[in-house]
Amino acid sequence: MRVRFHRSVQTDLDEILERYREFSDSLAEEFFTEFQTGLFKVAENPRFFHFDACGLRRCNLDRFPYHFLYDVREDYVRVWVVRHNRRNPTWGVKRF
Repeated sequence: MRVRFHRSVQTDLDEILERYREFSDSLAEEFFTEFQTGLFKVAENPRFFHFDACGLRRCNLDRFPYHFLYDVREDYVRVWVVRHNRRNPTWGVKRF
């Protein structure tokens, strides 16, 4: 299944990657690889992941304290927000 993104997801990723680059470039690359792995899992089986309180599905990253919220459309998955696990649960939901 194809994956599409809300236009602000790139900003979310840029901010996260910049934080990890302050520690090391390899850590930022590892985060991005982990994010891509999550996207692959969602594309392969979009209904596998549980619903968040806001009604969107939530894919938690394994090694990093981040997740992304998405919904399943007829022929694609739409990612709405990438955020830290401790971030306010309503942050980014207005995009939906």
